[in-house]
Amino acid sequence: MSITLAQVAGPAYTRIYSFGAARGENAVPNEDLIGPIDSSDEWIRQRTGIITRARANKGTDAIDLATEAAAEAIEKSGIPADQVDLVIVATISNPKQTPSVSAIVADRVGANPAAAYDINAACAGYAYAVAQADALIKAGAARYALVIGTEKLSDVVDPTDRSISFLLGDGAGAALIGPSDTPGIAPAVWGSDGSKAGAVGMNATLTEFRDGEAPWPTLRQEGQTVFRWAVWEMAKVAREALDKAGVQPADIAAFIPHQANMRIIDEFAKQLKLPETTVIARDIETTGNTSAASIPLASHRLMAEHPELSGGLALQIGFGAGLVFAAQVVVLP
Repeated sequence: MSITLAQVAGPAYTRIYSFGAARGENAVPNEDLIGPIDSSDEWIRQRTGIITRARANKGTDAIDLATEAAAEAIEKSGIPADQVDLVIVATISNPKQTPSVSAIVADRVGANPAAAYDINAACAGYAYAVAQADALIKAGAARYALVIGTEKLSDVVDPTDRSISFLLGDGAGAALIGPSDTPGIAPAVWGSDGSKAGAVGMNATLTEFRDGEAPWPTLRQEGQTVFRWAVWEMAKVAREALDKAGVQPADIAAFIPHQANMRIIDEFAKQLKLPETTVIARDIETTGNTSAASIPLASHRLMAEHPELSGGLALQIGFGAGLVFAAQVVVLP
């Protein structure tokens, strides 16, 4: 006797319903960081566009930030927390390797017993998680998904490191994703290049630290390598994402790239030939580079400052350690 297994199917389309955000409690100006790296406020502003960065108190961790952002996204969405059946958290700064940030956040916001897992795709993590939530909802594996990017990067910063320490901030951004009558999330363009794994990442392992063979692991990067890769290769990925969505640069109401560096953002916009009417997210100026949290944080601020963008198209792209990347076009809530 042959038995056919039952299958499920979800809605044809999904969309983002809302955003939530949480930033580190402290606005840290360049002047507070220049001593150990023998630099200046002017140098940091010219190289990165950062004036201040958000950093959390010692007692605040990535889970706390994620919980605050998630709670706001749920409230704004109008979807009861107990109807959220999937939580995906993108982070590289879980204070513990296990349990996951996602499971704890799901419990804290009232979404038990939602499926919950963390992903590590660094600065591309949020875009990866959006792609996964979109696919899982369409497959019928979930109905409402909470996607969160959260980081407390100040825990993995060496104040004397000139390559990346002054860039980094703390924060979390969240999006509530669910069914839609019309397409709200376009197919993702994503991938990796592990041959450049040494370009950005941790400078040691936890076991090396445990055995006294290395100091506490902190983030490092080869600045020029990352800059060239981001500017030249990621512009191609962004254009491919537009093609996959079936839209032109002129159709894009907002451009929300990973907030890595203002110079990279400006060069992106130039290469993509975005029209002057496109609003470009520049959250890095007062938040810093928050890795997986940067795109949802920038999205949240953009919608607060430009509510007229609601219903418009946004091109988002994340890229970072791995090296990994992901881009897609979304309809703004």
